[in-house]
Amino acid sequence: MTVFPCNRCGACCRNVHLAAETQFLDRGDGCCQHYDDNSKQCTIYADRPSICRVDEQYIINYQSLLTWESFVEINVKACNQLKLL
Repeated sequence: MTVFPCNRCGACCRNVHLAAETQFLDRGDGCCQHYDDNSKQCTIYADRPSICRVDEQYIINYQSLLTWESFVEINVKACNQLKLL
């Protein structure tokens, strides 16, 4: 399995309010409570929740449905949509 091509832009972290699975992370403005606006990074990256780990989500929820390559393609498209917000 290749590494997910995340460029750490923070688009997913700034839009946790959009998915039911990540709404519990919302600090009240749509951003993740662990997102640092100044550094543009996660303050708990090494200990982030499973929902924030693309590879774990694939193994837990999607491995029987999609190839890793298809899963990455879908997630890259979602990332690109979030970047437009």
